[in-house]
Amino acid sequence: MSETTTTAPGQPAGTDDAATAVVSLYVKQKKIYPRAVTGLFVSWRWALVWFTQILFYGVPWLSWNSRQLVLFDLGARRFYIGPLVLYPQDFIFLTAILIISAYALFLFTAVAGRLWCGYACPQTVYTEIYMWIERKIEGDRIARMRLDDAPWSFDKLWRKTAKQAAWIILGLWTGFTFVGYFTPIRTLAAEAMTLGFGPWEWFWVLFYGFATYGNAGFMREQVCKYMCPYARFQSAMFDKDTLIISYDTERGEPRGSRSKKADPRKLGIGDCIDCNLCVQVCPTGIDIRKGLQYECIGCAACVDVCDDVMGKMGYAKGLVRYDTQNGLAQHLSPAQKLRRIFRPRVLVYTAILGLVIVALFVALALRHPFRVDVVRDRASLARMVEDGKIENVYRLQIMNATEHAQRYRMAVQGLPGIAMGPVPPLSLAPAEARWVTLSVQIPPEAAQKAGAGAHPIQFEIGLIEASAGGQPVNGATISEKSTFVVPR
Repeated sequence: MSETTTTAPGQPAGTDDAATAVVSLYVKQKKIYPRAVTGLFVSWRWALVWFTQILFYGVPWLSWNSRQLVLFDLGARRFYIGPLVLYPQDFIFLTAILIISAYALFLFTAVAGRLWCGYACPQTVYTEIYMWIERKIEGDRIARMRLDDAPWSFDKLWRKTAKQAAWIILGLWTGFTFVGYFTPIRTLAAEAMTLGFGPWEWFWVLFYGFATYGNAGFMREQVCKYMCPYARFQSAMFDKDTLIISYDTERGEPRGSRSKKADPRKLGIGDCIDCNLCVQVCPTGIDIRKGLQYECIGCAACVDVCDDVMGKMGYAKGLVRYDTQNGLAQHLSPAQKLRRIFRPRVLVYTAILGLVIVALFVALALRHPFRVDVVRDRASLARMVEDGKIENVYRLQIMNATEHAQRYRMAVQGLPGIAMGPVPPLSLAPAEARWVTLSVQIPPEAAQKAGAGAHPIQFEIGLIEASAGGQPVNGATISEKSTFVVPR
């Protein structure tokens, strides 16, 4: 085993002294047994647990226009989000949503620290659910520690088995729901009754279920401390006016135990009674009294338990609280801390976030009810047909981006005398996409005048709508550029 030896500061290396310690580089991770706690922030965290899980597990079962409300149909290359029907060509909207999510995270982190981690991150949410199951079956912190240290017995066996079974069932249900966003969940449920999943469905149900089971049941804080990159780059978004979980050292130190009736000022000690409950309730096992640490996820469990202790001792609450480094050091009032929110970093994040949100909604509002792609026929770029005309062949993909039937007209322009073969109006069913082959010709005199080479043309595809009187009228039109090749 690889080992390293450390000595006390100022102690010559190699001396045999009691301050010398041997630290293994491969020491086993010590299991953390978080203690249950109640309070304002715990209530908020559980409210977010309920909200996010009702949303995640419930949305796939909701319907819209006789289909699933949210469905990412990869096979058909259609993505349904409420009233929207998106195609792969609409990837720009997904990009905008990801940018909005990123800048929202940057903004909230700059203002109030790791709120996402502490209240809404899936790792935090599922860890909270898995720990709740663990507490219900094995008991709270001390009971779990005793159970793990006890020899195997019937009581230990059934408790461990029941916990693992509950964890596995929840993990599989989570994996099933995740796949239900990509395969219609009612179809998936029917397949589940006979275990008739396809190979990819089996893979993702088991993979996502196992990931939930492993991350929330076993790895827990290790995911936040060692795997999540956010813990590493959060310091780039923090400054001394960021709201974080803070321990009031000036008020709390020096620590010391005392009776409830004792006056800490006469004893020369601070308000911290050194009960270590803030450490026992921490899901990552840190001591918040040592200052800001990257392992802190901002869940405020230590705030709730400390406020409870302060209340029992008859002291003012807030020894551990949400505060800023400048607020603690300069004794700023809430109004002064609020004014410091509007600093350059926050204003820049807010401006960019607002612009992207506005741009997304404007783009969605101006989005055409159909899409068109033009592809040249590579097998025959150009050929001469009857009467000396030059012909090019194209394939147009027309995609109905609405959930009602539509009819389209097609035309081409860009060269003198250019014309398409007879093409009747095209009808598409709701959310249907279809390829249409078109032959485009120009007369020989136009070809001679244009000369050999590729010449720009435009296809115009227009929506045919019905007026109030039932007569067809022209609606939205999309113009797609292409080229017409005249051979040498």
